Amino acid sequence: MTGRRVLITGVTGQDGGYLAERLLADGDEVIGTARAPEGALEAAGLGHLDGRVTLLRADLLEPATIRRAVAEAAPDEIYHLAAPTFVPDSWDDPTEVTAAIATGTAALLAAAGTLASAPRVLVTSSSEIFGDAGVSPQSESAPMRPRSPYGVAKLAAHGLVGALRARHERFLVSAITFNHESPRRPLRFLPRKVSAGVAEIARGRAEHLVLGDLGAVRDWSDARDVVDGFVLALRHERPDDYVFGSGVGRTVGELVDAAFAAAGIARTTPDGRDRVEVDPRFVRPPERWPPIADPAKAREQLGWRPRRGFEQMVGEMVAADLARLA
Repeated sequence: MTGRRVLITGVTGQDGGYLAERLLADGDEVIGTARAPEGALEAAGLGHLDGRVTLLRADLLEPATIRRAVAEAAPDEIYHLAAPTFVPDSWDDPTEVTAAIATGTAALLAAAGTLASAPRVLVTSSSEIFGDAGVSPQSESAPMRPRSPYGVAKLAAHGLVGALRARHERFLVSAITFNHESPRRPLRFLPRKVSAGVAEIARGRAEHLVLGDLGAVRDWSDARDVVDGFVLALRHERPDDYVFGSGVGRTVGELVDAAFAAAGIARTTPDGRDRVEVDPRFVRPPERWPPIADPAKAREQLGWRPRRGFEQMVGEMVAADLARLA
């Protein structure tokens, strides 16, 4: 099947922009959603997609807008990427994050089910659904015991995908993503905070970088590789759940060292001082079961192979921040 009509919710986000570029290059027609479509692509740094991606209004907190967007798009495929993404915010208002993720996903799946030709749907989940899983790395079958309201909401959406798929035999996919980054990641996220901070030091605009626990472990992948996995999963012969991640745990300290190496400067000053300072306020208790992916299923069933390594990913983020500061 070629020339698909595809709907991407949250098209202006990191993953949405890369996915839109990928699908357009494949010859697909791309329709996206945004809460405020006017000027949304330009504001997100995706002005090059203006005129190539049709934007419809949809707000996760307004189910009626989701239903209208799905009905108007009448797509062959839906990639449901829209969701709050900053986990700490979920502690401030669990009501809103639960409504946006769980109810928003329910509204989209229900709307897709009413179309005459039911589209294939992929819903992005998160490694946050595992929490205190009791195992690390985590595969699709690992216990799911989320530790945050965000993780709880994501688990509800993940469970809904599986339930509707089993009950109605619909082509519904849940993509369980671990941390994935790019120069398009907002600065409030740790990897961009690191790349931007190191770039500022390299440009002489700062003397040090303040972080939390340098020993914390995460599984970082390149966002473009993860997006490629979405397409493989939704265009596979049968629907299922898939974990997407590198399978390699790295510490925040390793991330920092890679950023300094990419910037071409030493982490220590000539007099031996570390340019990285640890603020105890940002240090969280150590995780017994670090979030590391087991992507064996995606590799074996989908043939998914990440093409960009950790150092390349960090290097591109640092290069983008150096260029921005220049």
